[in-house]
Amino acid sequence: MTWLMLAAGLVLLIVGAELLVKGASRLATSFGIPALVVGLTVVAFGTSAPELAVSVKAAFSGQAEMAIANVVGSNIFNILFILGLAALIMPLIVSQQLIRQDVPIMIGVSLLGLWMIQDGTIGKLEAALLVLGVVLYTLFLFYQGKKTGIDSSEVTTEKPAPTWQNLLLIVVGLALLVLGARWLVQSAVTIASSFGVSEAVIGLTIVAAGTSLPEVMTSIIATIKGERDIAIGNVVGSNIFNILAVLGLSGLISPMPLIASEQLMQIDVPVMVAVAVLCLPLFFLGGTLNRFEGFLFLVLYVAYVWFTIAIALSLPYLQDLQTGLIYGVGPLVGFYVFLCLINDLLRRRYK
Repeated sequence: MTWLMLAAGLVLLIVGAELLVKGASRLATSFGIPALVVGLTVVAFGTSAPELAVSVKAAFSGQAEMAIANVVGSNIFNILFILGLAALIMPLIVSQQLIRQDVPIMIGVSLLGLWMIQDGTIGKLEAALLVLGVVLYTLFLFYQGKKTGIDSSEVTTEKPAPTWQNLLLIVVGLALLVLGARWLVQSAVTIASSFGVSEAVIGLTIVAAGTSLPEVMTSIIATIKGERDIAIGNVVGSNIFNILAVLGLSGLISPMPLIASEQLMQIDVPVMVAVAVLCLPLFFLGGTLNRFEGFLFLVLYVAYVWFTIAIALSLPYLQDLQTGLIYGVGPLVGFYVFLCLINDLLRRRYK
């Protein structure tokens, strides 16, 4: 029965993502709002509903540490796994708005989250500031999108569908995504527990990845359909929403301050900030995320999960693994970014 629920959850995620992308892209055109703005707001916030549900429930139930762990794990998963997989399917063209505005905002709120948990907690006042931030960010995006208008490439000759029909597609798609994610996470946790995997590993990996599955399916289907602004905007918008809204609302309703463990403060949140920062040079250089970079993102995610499991299980080779990641993988990624920078400078010089 558990395996059946796992399969059913995956099916609901696929169908829900299909409906959501269809409704959101139509809605963008009918209201004269760029698809990128819809991806950064409606789609991103909607696909983050599972993270919101899990973190709010955890906070209200007194599992204050799970609320932060879920957000941090989901943000790392969103960038490294989702963008990596989407870029492997089809190289992603990154819009100038993302490079100049939204990715820097994502980095900024990630740094804000890092600063807020330096004392090991997120209190009510800090949570209220985060919620205010997501309200201002959303209003600014819609104002900007309406002012800019849609690009000529987004205009189609098809007869526009009624607004109520587009809204219905979005609502039904979101409902299926949330239900599918719930079934999949529940079944995955049950299966993992039966194999003796610890709760810490489940929280940072399975729950975080499971609640991000709506983003996975939405971004992949959007990539296949050619809606690449929605594919990337969905991830960037979800990460911003996770920190500002999910952490903020969880902190406001939690009977106690949200708690960050030593591992979250010293490892996981800095990793979240680092992968957000990594997006900026890779997006800026050439304005694309190519297949090799997609593969690189996936390798980095596997390395992160491997390291997280090694910590949780206190594996004997933990110290060697840590040394390899710090002095091996880190410098290699830095060297690749440096080579890309040199190549971009040469290309601009001799263009």
